[in-house]
Amino acid sequence: MAAYDKFLPEGLPAWQRPFWDSLREHDVRVQKCSGCGAFRHVPKELCNRCHSSEATWSPISGTGRVYTYTVVRRAPTPAYQAEAPYVLVHVEMAEGFRMIGSLTVDDPRTVRIGQDVRITYEDVDADWSILRFEPA
Repeated sequence: MAAYDKFLPEGLPAWQRPFWDSLREHDVRVQKCSGCGAFRHVPKELCNRCHSSEATWSPISGTGRVYTYTVVRRAPTPAYQAEAPYVLVHVEMAEGFRMIGSLTVDDPRTVRIGQDVRITYEDVDADWSILRFEPA
């Protein structure tokens, strides 16, 4: 596997690690509040609805619709610029919360708000996998 020279998480607290482990396993899991049932993404210590600290790591469908997106033409580093133009999407997941990731498409001009997408995974090195999206 080639060296990965893009950003990766650093200094993760232990309570966030299950999310990243689930990506590595290609079986994404998201916090679900034990108090009110709301999904919590990005992982949080407290539910923003009921303020419970209790949660389980629950599997999700991995499907959703593009809520909004942007086409990146001028990337933050040379490693990202090599892929420009690329698409970043904000996806409303089937479970009702939103996630952000790259959308794998050949032509950024084909992306539409409301487009059905699904989660895929990119194994970037022996320890990390990154969540991405692709058209459904």
